[in-house]
Amino acid sequence: MSAASASIVNSSVFILTGLPGLEQYYPWFAVPFSCIYAVVFLGNCLVLHVIRTEPSLHQPMFYFLAMLAVTDLCMGLSTVHTVLGVLWRLSWEVSLDACIAQTYFIHGLSCMESGVLLAMAFDRFTAICNPLRYACILPNSRVTRLMVSILMRSALSILPVIIRLRFFHYCRPHLLSHAFCLHQDLLRLACSDVRFNSVYALALVICTLLLDAVLILVSYVFILHAVLAIASPTERLKSLQTCVAHLGAVLVFYVPIIGLTMVHRFGQHLSPLVHVLMGHVYILFPPLMNRVIYSVKTQQIRSRMEKWFPLKR
Repeated sequence: MSAASASIVNSSVFILTGLPGLEQYYPWFAVPFSCIYAVVFLGNCLVLHVIRTEPSLHQPMFYFLAMLAVTDLCMGLSTVHTVLGVLWRLSWEVSLDACIAQTYFIHGLSCMESGVLLAMAFDRFTAICNPLRYACILPNSRVTRLMVSILMRSALSILPVIIRLRFFHYCRPHLLSHAFCLHQDLLRLACSDVRFNSVYALALVICTLLLDAVLILVSYVFILHAVLAIASPTERLKSLQTCVAHLGAVLVFYVPIIGLTMVHRFGQHLSPLVHVLMGHVYILFPPLMNRVIYSVKTQQIRSRMEKWFPLKR
């Protein structure tokens, strides 16, 4: 780390942190992290291929699932080079421009995933509460507009704070607390006036992630009310089973975000290793688990994969 430490004085270079205090074990961590990234890439590509090649999956629910897979795939691609670069001892350095670009993709993709989960909640609400009007409410043209709106919201809403990062003066030691770049990390190192970024970032979280979570919760209140009105217990269970995968995806996305936020806000007394591990959970857990959840709980995808990979019971 001597060469890396010396480069801290270079104002255009930032130093990435791996797992504090466990540097001697990096090769042991590098192998499982590499396997996780491989599973994320292959799993998402496989889901996208199944949806593209199976005509029965050409419907709104699976279009949103495809967008979720693309989001998770891009999240992995945006962080793999720095995380594995640190763990394999290839590079601890990242330039300011590359760090800002990674920050944009990480936070923008998180906003996009939240929007996709909200769209999927609306899809489940429509399918259960208005099944006879499902095709009229969600035609392909409206689904396309929803997907474009989600993309534009995530791409444009975060630009003001990202652009300002480029013009900040970073006078503090350029040591990042993760193996990737986050907005709050760069603010911590800046000596410029960061009040706009802090306030805007908080407002953006409230208007996107928090609002999306509230709307998802409201949609499930209506779904539960509609399901309880069904007379047949079998039909109730069948209706609820169509929501299990989506609920799982919502939990694996929001729980790590809440955990990371709580650690950053109230965990100053905790070890830096806890902060780093929570950051990696936030980055890798949703892309990894979404594929598992939808492959196991979605009958159409599971049956198609069983044709390709037959297993003896």
